Amino acid sequence: MKKEQVVNCQFSVWYPIFKKHSIKSLILPLPQNVIDYLLDDGTLVVSGSDHNTQQTHANNSDSDAEEDIQAPEFPEFTSKVQEAINALGGRVFPKLNWSAPRDANWIALNSSLQCDSLRDIFLLFKSSDFITHDLAQPFLACSDQDSPDPVINYELVLRKWSELIPGGEFRCFVKENKLIAISQRDYTQYYQHVWKQEEQICHAIQGFFSQHIQYNFLDEDFVFDVYRDSQGRVWLIDVNPFGEVTDSLLFSWEELTGGGGIAQHGFYPYVQEGPAFRCTTSEVTVQPSPCLSYRIPRDFVDLSTGEDAYKLIDFLKLVRWCYKTFVI
Repeated sequence: MKKEQVVNCQFSVWYPIFKKHSIKSLILPLPQNVIDYLLDDGTLVVSGSDHNTQQTHANNSDSDAEEDIQAPEFPEFTSKVQEAINALGGRVFPKLNWSAPRDANWIALNSSLQCDSLRDIFLLFKSSDFITHDLAQPFLACSDQDSPDPVINYELVLRKWSELIPGGEFRCFVKENKLIAISQRDYTQYYQHVWKQEEQICHAIQGFFSQHIQYNFLDEDFVFDVYRDSQGRVWLIDVNPFGEVTDSLLFSWEELTGGGGIAQHGFYPYVQEGPAFRCTTSEVTVQPSPCLSYRIPRDFVDLSTGEDAYKLIDFLKLVRWCYKTFVI
């Protein structure tokens, strides 16, 4: 996987090409001060709300002082974001150039990525390792590390909120402009209709690929996610690099790159003239979600193992502050 391939999978690169086959979205440039705020580990308060000041404990192991910290505010950006949210119906699915904060839905009150304000978005973004990866090291897994990193203009992507049924989502793998594999996106659940409608699903996705996607993307190797609705229509949801930075789901990257002995000339031998299709075939084969590990904050892990004494000190001070504030 090359850096150029990662660049080509940015939302603002592929969305204009396939706009009419995807979910309505708006793209806003991300100001540098917002980027700095998202990357600031020391900022515990969340901005973007009507309440400018929130009381929290200062992250300072050398002081017992408790401080009032004012969340940074971005009036102009907040206004633009809210205007875009309203234009998209009042509820949106947020992401950056590549990633959505799927690993942080545990922190939201509704346990989903549905947002109706910048405050909701910031809460998810500041809790997401996926977002931090986008901002800090998007080219970490690339093979051409000796070449200079391309300049990235970071953007906030707001997608009109749609109630997508997880059983309708599929990940598709393209090698040399051939659709070689399709995987059930949510392999943590067994969807009987997916298993029973394998032929129809493959036919619909193959038709969508050949009519709208094949040869129209900037690379010949890539991964794309689709949604097949109740009417059988297929929608493009996302495009990802063809490489280990992208979850291969029910396949392995060794298989997909040909090293596993399955791929032959872009097709798989046990499905004649078509891509390999894999789904969870019974409740016995259900696997745990890969995002479960993100539901326990790293700080809690450090506390439980005793690896960071300063975090334990800060935690005890925070407990004392909470006791004084809410009990006394």
